[in-house]
Amino acid sequence: MTAYILRRLLLIVPTLLGIMVINFIVVQAAPGGPVEQLIARLSGTDVAATARIAGAAAGGEQIGAERAASQITAGNGARSKYRGAQGLDPEFILELERMFGFDKPPHERFLLMLGNYATLDFGDSFYQDRSVMDLVLDKMPVSISLGLWTTLLVYLLSIPLGIRKAVRDGSRFDIWTSGIIIVGYAIPGFLFAVLLIVLFAGGSFLDLFPLRGLVSENWSDMSWPARIVDYFWHITLPVIAMVIGGFAGLTMLTKNSFLDEINKQYVLTARAKGLNEGQVLYGHVFRNAMLIVVAGFPSAFIGILFTGSLLIEVIFSLDGLGLLGFEAAIGRDYPVMFGTLFFFTLLGLVLNLLGDLMYMWIDPRIDFESRET
Repeated sequence: MTAYILRRLLLIVPTLLGIMVINFIVVQAAPGGPVEQLIARLSGTDVAATARIAGAAAGGEQIGAERAASQITAGNGARSKYRGAQGLDPEFILELERMFGFDKPPHERFLLMLGNYATLDFGDSFYQDRSVMDLVLDKMPVSISLGLWTTLLVYLLSIPLGIRKAVRDGSRFDIWTSGIIIVGYAIPGFLFAVLLIVLFAGGSFLDLFPLRGLVSENWSDMSWPARIVDYFWHITLPVIAMVIGGFAGLTMLTKNSFLDEINKQYVLTARAKGLNEGQVLYGHVFRNAMLIVVAGFPSAFIGILFTGSLLIEVIFSLDGLGLLGFEAAIGRDYPVMFGTLFFFTLLGLVLNLLGDLMYMWIDPRIDFESRET
């Protein structure tokens, strides 16, 4: 077991490196980088806005408003590799490239990034004047809260419901719960979130839940019991919306997995030996049927944590990692993009390893270490 875990941990390094290389190449080839975006903003804003944007992009390294404006109106006909840069002073373009680190060739930028990542230095955001690590740590509690509670509730709801549907396949219970599952499939989580807001968060009906933030503004002044109540008060609607969007698929996966096992020969043999339904179901079927459900846990958690929560974070004004990564991709904030990608990928690889270990915990007959490599 120890040797297998060590091998998997060592494999994380080349896997993570390969993912970073591929994404770095794709991002560098995509048009509309930070220099082009800043040039477009400079060309379409007044002098005051020019100074603010350039100062934010430089991470505190100010470019005077008069200088920026003069470069825009220079009109010297200089050709540039950046779209919209015609007519700008080449020295000004070079200064922008130095601000964003584009004065070095791509391979040097990538190697420099890897060296910094080895020391957990993810750089600073182009536009927010904060380090990537600070941004990730600041927004992590929101996404972790949404992901953990949603995953926990989805599994607590879907597994018992799927088992019950498998045992009572074709009954009235199976039919009307299938109707609920169809609704869960048909209504995306973000649409259900809008419905919850209309019904319970000051829309057209009741005003029972807050509409913004993970906690109240005076949360630090509350007592601990009041803090816990306030936290769950804020997170109730977002989690319900995400659970509705995620429980349907896992429920049907659980049901189909149990149905497949129930119809196998060893179940008939166990029943012939006089075992009751509970002993057959939870002593024999459960261990085998749950393998495929456990296998999907890492991907389900990652999907809920970083993808499924994106629109929910926007709708409920929750500033989490999903929203951070999306805004970084739209704004070409490369340090934040690659920093969040590194974090997401590393977490996903670790969760995949945990999924394999859960395989062996549920069914000791599975031994990855004894397989030939």
